[in-house]
Amino acid sequence: MQAPIDTKPRWERRKDARPQELLAAALDLFVERGFASTRLEDVAKRAGVSKGTLYLYFENKQELFKAVVRDNIVHSIGEAEDSMAASDSSSAELLRSMMMQWWEEFGATKLAGLTKLMLAEANNFPELAQFYNEEVVTRGNALIATLLERGMQRGEFRQVDPVLVSTILSAPVTMLMMWTHSFLPCEVKNIDPVAYMDAFIDMSLRSLQVEAPGKS
Repeated sequence: MQAPIDTKPRWERRKDARPQELLAAALDLFVERGFASTRLEDVAKRAGVSKGTLYLYFENKQELFKAVVRDNIVHSIGEAEDSMAASDSSSAELLRSMMMQWWEEFGATKLAGLTKLMLAEANNFPELAQFYNEEVVTRGNALIATLLERGMQRGEFRQVDPVLVSTILSAPVTMLMMWTHSFLPCEVKNIDPVAYMDAFIDMSLRSLQVEAPGKS
C-alpha cells in the first residue's frame, strides 16, 4: 500500500517540527555548555529559527530546560512505570532490565550530561534543582522502591527498606555516569560500563533475593 501523502504546506510541516528541533538544540547546548552559559539565541540559531520563534514555544530558559528534561527523561520514567505495572516477569528480571535500560537510554547517552549539569549548577539555580529532584530523582527512586515492594510482596526479595535501598541502587549508576562523561585524572575511564552494570546488578540481586529452600 502506498504511504499517505503529507498534504500540509511546507511551512506548516516546518512549524509542527519546531518544538522538537528547539528541544534537540537545547539539549545539545545545555550538555556542552551548562545551563548558565547557554544562551537562547544560540539555541534558536542551532535549531535554524529566530529567537522570536523560540519565545512562541518557551517563555524563558528555565521553561526550555524543564521541557528538555520532561521530553527526554520524565517521559521515559512514565513509560517504565507503565511497563512494570503490566509485566508478569519476576521482580529480579524486572530490576535487571530496568537498570540496564536506565544505563542504555540515559546513562550511556548525552542525557547523562543533564545530571552532571544539575550536580554542578544546583546551588546557583535552586528552583531548577528542586524541579529536577521532584520530577526525575524522586520519581525515579520511587519507581525502584515500587519494584522492591513488589518483590517483597511476591516473596522474591527479602524484607528491606525500599526507600533507603532505592537510593543505594541509584548511587552507583549516577557515579558511573560521572566517570564516563567527565575528565578524571585516574584509571576509572578504562572501566567497561556494561561489565560494571552487570557486576553491580548481580551483586544487588544476590543481596536482595530470597534464597531457595535448602540453600545455605
